[in-house]
Amino acid sequence: MINSSAIFNIRSQAEFKDLALAVFNYQFNNNKVYRSFCDLLYKHPGDVKDINDIPFLPIQFFKTHHVLSTHKPVEATFTSSGTTGQQPSKHFVTDLDIYKQSFVNGFNQFYGDIKDYVVLALLPSYLEREGSSLIYMVDAMISQSRNVESGFYLNNVSELKETLIDLNAKGKKVLLIGVSFALLDFVETYQFDLENTIIMETGGMKGRRKEVIRDELHKRLKQGFGVKTIHSEYGMTELLSQAYSKGNGVFNCPDWMHVLARDTGDPLTILPKGRTGGLNVIDLANINSCSFIATQDLGRVFENGTFEVMGRFDNSDIRGCNLMVI
Repeated sequence: MINSSAIFNIRSQAEFKDLALAVFNYQFNNNKVYRSFCDLLYKHPGDVKDINDIPFLPIQFFKTHHVLSTHKPVEATFTSSGTTGQQPSKHFVTDLDIYKQSFVNGFNQFYGDIKDYVVLALLPSYLEREGSSLIYMVDAMISQSRNVESGFYLNNVSELKETLIDLNAKGKKVLLIGVSFALLDFVETYQFDLENTIIMETGGMKGRRKEVIRDELHKRLKQGFGVKTIHSEYGMTELLSQAYSKGNGVFNCPDWMHVLARDTGDPLTILPKGRTGGLNVIDLANINSCSFIATQDLGRVFENGTFEVMGRFDNSDIRGCNLMVI
């Protein structure tokens, strides 16, 4: 069994590689769904000598299978929002402490201690349903904040407006995290000039508004909030880690997370840095489910390990993955 303390104490690329290969071996031997997938590809531990050799499980498996690498009881089931008629993804989490370690350490790596922030959340589409991993994370961040003003907002946006103006005048460090459509709705009603607030969008219009490209979204949000940059969070139901962008849509991974780009025509081939392809995510915090996931996002990875998301596959399908239905 892999010790979670090893996951959150990676200090070099060499340590990441060694631990990723150890996690692959562990999950190959303990995750029936992942083992069956690897068997179909004739990929076994003896064939995997490098990160690029590791098979990445298509993310759709979280819709149809119990993806687990342990027999421990499930402590929480996180579900994706999806759209009407779509089958949601389900991430069965057997150790919530690992998730907490991941989002606390990840935020701390890029922003410092969450206790120093007032955390304001504008996440209506997530609050209106159960099973959101994002709500679980933000709720914990609000609880850890030392500021009584921290909290969720749903329909009381006029109160949020007054809170933002008041906190800005007091010079407090503020994190406003929100789903894109709600942030756009907010700045179409109110205008701000915020100097001490981080605006962080979590992406997606969730069917509430017409999708807009990132540059246009960030331009409108910067104008509305009166800030120089818009931050972004990259996460999903099937992951227990998040990447963050402090502007321009370029994301940084925490030390235990790594992103690769795969060929869209040959999903088993990893592309060189700078080439556009499907994004594969290694999330070592997923030790009890699957740490190697082929997402439905298109993007490119840069030489320094940062990445950008450029869109999604048409019809949310990954080409070349028909054999992956077990």
